[in-house]
Amino acid sequence: MYIAITLLLGFSAVNTGNNLLFLVVSGLLAFMSVTGMAGMINLKRLTPELLPPQEVFAGVVAPFTLRIHNAKRHIPSFLIRLECTGGQAVTIPLAPQRGSASATMGLTFFERGKVDNARITISSPFPVNFFTRYWTFDVDTSFVVFPRLLTGVAAADDHGEQRQGSNAHLARGLDGELERISGYSGREPLRMIHWKLSARTDELLVKQFGRQTMQPLVIDLESQPGHTLEERLSTAAWLVKQWVARRPVGLTLDGRTIPAAVGHRHGLHLLTELALYGRD
Repeated sequence: MYIAITLLLGFSAVNTGNNLLFLVVSGLLAFMSVTGMAGMINLKRLTPELLPPQEVFAGVVAPFTLRIHNAKRHIPSFLIRLECTGGQAVTIPLAPQRGSASATMGLTFFERGKVDNARITISSPFPVNFFTRYWTFDVDTSFVVFPRLLTGVAAADDHGEQRQGSNAHLARGLDGELERISGYSGREPLRMIHWKLSARTDELLVKQFGRQTMQPLVIDLESQPGHTLEERLSTAAWLVKQWVARRPVGLTLDGRTIPAAVGHRHGLHLLTELALYGRD
């Protein structure tokens, strides 16, 4: 609309020879030039960065952190809009000079495997929303998209009962991974008391561990239910996600066995193996 009005006044000034119209058109063109330069400077020396979460599953929205770095020495940047393939745009109101600002964006990836780069577009309507300038960056990043989760079934306790999903209940133990801190009930041994935390409060607090003495669960990919490889991978990924924090879990792929262990780090290792299976 602004450009159309300027052109209309310009043609009128040429046709009529009216000096006042020439002055108005000159002012409008000058204002357009100044705001255009301000918008260009606003986006100058901005660098985007994409930070993935620890777990990204195919088909599930994952919270990524988009960070914008402003390398300008004296001028902040305003109203920075960030867009990335697979997610909705987010706006950062202010990126301080020689500093950075962050926003969270939900991204969805529909295929498992390794992602090595992402395309991010930064734009801004600053200062008066007449024009929106944008730059596109190919950002080097590296993360693994785990297989889509598909509910499976595994032995839930030492008696071989079969249970599904989150209905399984595991007993507490003394030799597993630390699960939580709770109040002292009088039944726990004294060595379970967390003395440092108890000293900061008015009650005794105890450490509660999972039971690591449960029978290890070794997941054989070929024996998982499913008509396709992707379905078997999804079922195996669900089993890893469901059990690795509470019992030792191992994995067998093409005759190669990863020893059973417990813990979040081991779970990420197993999920990565499943995500990259057949992608080499």
